[in-house]
Amino acid sequence: MAQPQTAWDQHPEPLTVASAPVPEYGSGSLADLLPTLAAGLGVPDMSATITELTPADRNCVFLIDGLGWEQLRAHPEDAPFMTSLLATSRGGTGRPLTAGYPATTATSLASVGTGLPPGAHGLPGYTVRNPDTGELMNQLRWQPWTPPGPWQPYPTVFQLAHAAGVHAAQVSSPTFENTPLTKVALSGGKFLGRLSGEDRVDLAAEQLAAGDRSLVYTYFAEVDGAGHRFGVDSDAWRGQLMYADRLVQRLAEQLPPRSALYVTADHGMIDVPFDEQHRIDFDEDWELSAGVALLGGEGRARHVYAVPGAANDVLTCWREVLGEQFWVASRDEAIAAGWFGPQIDERVYDRIGDVVAAARDDVLLIASEREPKESAMVGNHGSMTPAEQLVPLLEVRS
Repeated sequence: MAQPQTAWDQHPEPLTVASAPVPEYGSGSLADLLPTLAAGLGVPDMSATITELTPADRNCVFLIDGLGWEQLRAHPEDAPFMTSLLATSRGGTGRPLTAGYPATTATSLASVGTGLPPGAHGLPGYTVRNPDTGELMNQLRWQPWTPPGPWQPYPTVFQLAHAAGVHAAQVSSPTFENTPLTKVALSGGKFLGRLSGEDRVDLAAEQLAAGDRSLVYTYFAEVDGAGHRFGVDSDAWRGQLMYADRLVQRLAEQLPPRSALYVTADHGMIDVPFDEQHRIDFDEDWELSAGVALLGGEGRARHVYAVPGAANDVLTCWREVLGEQFWVASRDEAIAAGWFGPQIDERVYDRIGDVVAAARDDVLLIASEREPKESAMVGNHGSMTPAEQLVPLLEVRS
């Protein structure tokens, strides 16, 4: 199968800020998906910015955590059903969507559910500094606990759809029902918890049929988990991909009339070798740690918070040490380049690092002492490379 040619295939040198491939906010990013579907359902103030999609009365989004476009294309024998749908991606263009920056779960789920880019919804990384406390806040685990409403004050698309008379529902693990991340990113209408993948897709099909106009979301996490633990070409990862493929087919075969099923993901993933060349340890590097008060983000998408007065020195040092492998930008440069979206809300500005570093090569900036679990992961994601950033938008209609 011929691979679509995009600007993502090119890596200009040197690694200037302008050479980073910015996500397609406003036309082809995850943040554009639900507003496009909701606009087709007649929800007020929603815009159909993914112009390739055709409206349907009943819409289901099945998000498979960690299943990037490149990983799906590389494993056709393990995912025959989804592979057969590749030509349907993005409204039959055969093209992927972009996740948004950083390509990480908390950020992407907030982009999906709110229909806003990270600079607006305010979850711009795995861990970011809370300007009110000065502490790092893990936005996936929501630790330390932070009031959800002020942190992300916008309504979700599900809430807006429910208010407009659309039947809205999320079918996911019961574990997620009352989490702050679900509250700020995916709440609205009904939340229905089911443990098994089969039960989830069966119930998602029932929920689609429960309204003349429906917007349903369901989720599968295990592909991502296997990738982190064992890598994206491991037997464990391929086994989870096979299972996810069967779930997609099971749901597709149960679609009620006038339905559209969209299969997508929050990010892709790459495996990073366990050696000093590919894993740079911040906790053992005096140059990189000089002048740094807090290290946020994750190994391929770092937010760096400098001690007062040291931001320019930290930027210079990080560019000298990492500049051939990472896109390294000041906060204002990253914002101006559109990494986090076309605009940044005032409350979000100081959550972004004084320095932002996004990996281009197959490297990882670990922190073995402060982040032992994350530093031990085989598969990683976060940056703007095609393997991490591109996600499918497969389509089945009834």
